[in-house]
Amino acid sequence: MKNKVCGLLSLLLLSFLAANAQVDRWQQHINYNIKAALDVSSNIVKGTEEVVYDNNSTDTLKKVYFHLYWNAFQPNSSMDIRSRELGKNMLTNRRGEQVQDWDARVKDRIQKLSPTEIGYQKVNQIVIGGKQQKLIEHETILEVQLTDPIAPKTSVKLNINFEAQVPQQIRRSGRDNAEGVRYSMSQWYPKMVEYDYQGWNTNPYIAREFYGVWGNYDVTLQVDQSYMIAATGVLQNPNAIANTQGLKTWNFKGNNIHDFVWAADNHFKHLSKQVRPNLTLHVYYKDKSPREDSAWANVLWAAEKMLPYMEKKFGAYPYPQYSFIQGGDGGMEYAMATLLKGPGLGTVFHEWMHSWYQHIMGTNESLFPWMDEGFTSYAEAAVSSQYNQEFAAFSPHISDKEKAQIIAGNEKSKTQLPLVQYGNYMGYLALAKSGLEEPISTHSDHYNTNYAYSSAAYSKGGTFLGYLGYIVGEQKRDQILINYYNTWKFKHPNANDFIRVAEKTSGLQLEWLKEYWVNSTKTIDYGLNDIQVGNNTAIISIQRIGKMPAPLEVLVTYKDGTAELHYIPLDLMLGNKEAEGSVNRIVHPECKWVQPTYTFETTKPLSALKSIEIDPSYRLPDINRSNNKLEIPN
Repeated sequence: MKNKVCGLLSLLLLSFLAANAQVDRWQQHINYNIKAALDVSSNIVKGTEEVVYDNNSTDTLKKVYFHLYWNAFQPNSSMDIRSRELGKNMLTNRRGEQVQDWDARVKDRIQKLSPTEIGYQKVNQIVIGGKQQKLIEHETILEVQLTDPIAPKTSVKLNINFEAQVPQQIRRSGRDNAEGVRYSMSQWYPKMVEYDYQGWNTNPYIAREFYGVWGNYDVTLQVDQSYMIAATGVLQNPNAIANTQGLKTWNFKGNNIHDFVWAADNHFKHLSKQVRPNLTLHVYYKDKSPREDSAWANVLWAAEKMLPYMEKKFGAYPYPQYSFIQGGDGGMEYAMATLLKGPGLGTVFHEWMHSWYQHIMGTNESLFPWMDEGFTSYAEAAVSSQYNQEFAAFSPHISDKEKAQIIAGNEKSKTQLPLVQYGNYMGYLALAKSGLEEPISTHSDHYNTNYAYSSAAYSKGGTFLGYLGYIVGEQKRDQILINYYNTWKFKHPNANDFIRVAEKTSGLQLEWLKEYWVNSTKTIDYGLNDIQVGNNTAIISIQRIGKMPAPLEVLVTYKDGTAELHYIPLDLMLGNKEAEGSVNRIVHPECKWVQPTYTFETTKPLSALKSIEIDPSYRLPDINRSNNKLEIPN
């Protein structure tokens, strides 16, 4: 009896542990209290950090790590060497010209920095419980060997002293960028490395992507009183005045975020609007000309107009403010803010959508850049299209000539291919045909070319969501994105997490999609193979030429003006998507993924056919559409 009772208790305990282990993944938490002062004459930042770190993992931590991003901006750093090495690759551009595979913003510029132009971050000491910790610097990663390990489910307070030199603006961070913004202060503080279920994410900084610990930031910044600061978080002391030394102190707070950015300039203009009781939008830009004033005012106007659409499609924006800040070297997202080169709305929408696909979802961008840049590129295209159709022509901040161009463009788009994601698809297809493609599961830092990385992360990642809409249906795909947001916000989802949400929402099996699209470079290519006369029908044969299988839609149009959409599900899906549109749909038996050909019959004879087209919606990323359509002569 005793053995049976013990066995039963053991079984119940194991069941309890298994059930609780599957509820949610643990994640660390951090509180930053940062006090820093920027000397605008020397470009030196000195500061302190009080960091309270919650070890919510099941592991005892004997070390912790910090990012020291600005150490990358020194000659012969890893970023410098990597950029110059990739620049040796010669690629052929769309005009047939041989070009270097540079990141155009970096090139070999780091190699040319003088001692006063380089960036550096030095941590002078880290103290825990009155004890100085042993520090080992690995260029952009600081290793902290703890005197006392951090036990699971405990917290520790670290006191840090640091000093940094703001680099000449090269990549994202820096001073005196091309647009004349004095300081773009991103990656500016010693930032704790993320520790998750895969361990420490100690990626050296070579200009790619980021990953951070969620927490709360209380940041106090002191700078010359002539400078205006734009930053992450909510300004706590808007009425602060300068001290007797002419220095002004700014205090910002932001909660449930994993980064903090700020910019400072002595000629910033500031626009803002409270768009609802719990949200204010801000724009900060260089005071240059009336035309610049109108363009940046249009950023604020367009952002307010598009917010309801963005929230309906992708989930609620949860923070109390967002700032569009001129600075950096193009467009780069941070918590509650972005740095923008200029007021172009495509970049504006892209960077703001990163609030969802990075700063709310918090994916590991080094491992899953396509879930960040790709989803954002998809959203950018959708938001831009909606804005152009619904609002652009009515902006009070653009000229009549610009409005006329927008209206004409909207009319022209109605006669063209109705594919909002056209740019993403074309970028992916070019990559697939280039011979340079690598799986999008490749670590961001380890692609062989800049071209392969950017096209995979942005274009192939964006195409993924367009293709998913083809597989499960547009409405179901949109519901997947909302369910994904509600399930995984603030939880660091990975690729499998997204696929599981998609499966639960659609009722279809989609593991095959992840394996083919994410973990391989196999491509889709279907073609019309043969047409035969049947018994008062036409017998149509479809050939799978590419190595990636897919469900198929084939539109058959008849000479009498009628049409039917033949839907052929893929066996790996174990189900069908719901019907879309008004065309009569005929569902055929599933196609086995191993089949090289598939044959089906129409409802009318061959003599009645006018045309046959595989994928009439153009949502199937088929690398060769020349064999997808057949016009039958009279």
